[in-house]
Amino acid sequence: MPLQTYVRIIATEVIDMRYDYSHEPHRVIFLIDNKSFYASVESIERGLDPLKTVLVVMSEQENTNGGLILATSPMAKKMYGLKSNVSRQRDLPNEPHLIVVPPRMNLYIKKNLAINDIFRQFVADEDLWPYSIDESILDLTHTWRLFGKTPRAVAKLIQATVQQQLGLRTTVGMGENPVQAKIALDVYAKHNSDLLGEITYATVPETIWRIKNMTDVWSIGHRTAAHLARMGITSMYELAHANPYALKQELGILGTQLFATAWGIDRTKISQRIVTRQPSIGNSQVLPRDYRNQFEIEIVIKEIGEQVAGRLRHHRKRAGEITLGIGFSYAESQADGRTGFSQAKRMLPTNRDSDIVTTLREIFRDNWHGEVVRNVAVYTSRLAPDTGEQLNFFEPIDQQIKATNLERTLDAIRNRFGFKALVYAKSAMHGGTAIQRASLVGGHNGGNSYD
Repeated sequence: MPLQTYVRIIATEVIDMRYDYSHEPHRVIFLIDNKSFYASVESIERGLDPLKTVLVVMSEQENTNGGLILATSPMAKKMYGLKSNVSRQRDLPNEPHLIVVPPRMNLYIKKNLAINDIFRQFVADEDLWPYSIDESILDLTHTWRLFGKTPRAVAKLIQATVQQQLGLRTTVGMGENPVQAKIALDVYAKHNSDLLGEITYATVPETIWRIKNMTDVWSIGHRTAAHLARMGITSMYELAHANPYALKQELGILGTQLFATAWGIDRTKISQRIVTRQPSIGNSQVLPRDYRNQFEIEIVIKEIGEQVAGRLRHHRKRAGEITLGIGFSYAESQADGRTGFSQAKRMLPTNRDSDIVTTLREIFRDNWHGEVVRNVAVYTSRLAPDTGEQLNFFEPIDQQIKATNLERTLDAIRNRFGFKALVYAKSAMHGGTAIQRASLVGGHNGGNSYD
């Protein structure tokens, strides 16, 4: 039943508003977050208490322009005010008891898999959604009664199980749908002593509507909050009691979604996975330094283009359109007024390295005018099945087949022995990043030890 059924409006002022939640899904949803995940894993690996240890995980300086703090232990955050993905090496205090460690992404992925295996003891696979490296959504609607008298009791059991088996503390947001669980997690659970928070349809007025800081709410960033403020909306109560038609007119579908969020409405069903209508395969990289030389920039474009072509072949797809995104350095953006450019170009469906790299090089040379570059992104779309060889009239057939077979042979060798088993000579030249990136996971060091 549409929300506007329950809204009576005269002109642009809402004078009476109520909502009948009986038509909304009433489920038992947990959104579980691993508290200070990277830092906690590193503390436990060293036999330390993650809540008492003063530790930060900091990325490699060459990958993040001086070192970015990826995670802080609760004690490091409390003592020094350090913030993940905001604070940098220069913000670190000169204290001997502060432990600074590099990231080990492979270890964190391994722990994430172990945590989700524990969650599978409480829900079926289709009712578990790993939301990120440190958050998962569980739909316990059909199973919670097997493990406790109340959902809160089950949440405590899950917390205890994870801590007993892995030593990690978890925070749980509970709700009757995912958006309620997410807000309960972010706004309430993280500040409660038992690390539990709960929102239901019945408690929306005393939970969601009491939120004054709009950016505390999932999906509302600073720009959206500023836009809402210009409309005279500065709290979740005001958002819930705004004119929904005015919100949609001003913000489009986002306005409708925000209005629903303010009322605690979310009809998502975890077991029903959303299929993307327009799939895309691509990759991007923040460069380790400013790139000014065209030759060096084109080396990186070639490397990323070849990587994307390899992914297309892995997924047995061909791309009919490719997009090159170039991000300028901060200083360049300030001087030029532009942050970069993004340009798409159609092509005959292909997954060959040479075709993709040639197209990317053409896009780059048509749009780049000497700006300093710090980010390169390549994405393909208009994907079609790779069901046969697409031949052209301008190249001998045997050469085309030979080139395709060569690329597939390279793919097979790299799949078995790793990317660095065969690398083009240009990648070893100054400016190349493919060899160094091959050892990264999620843009950071995969890691094997404390070193």
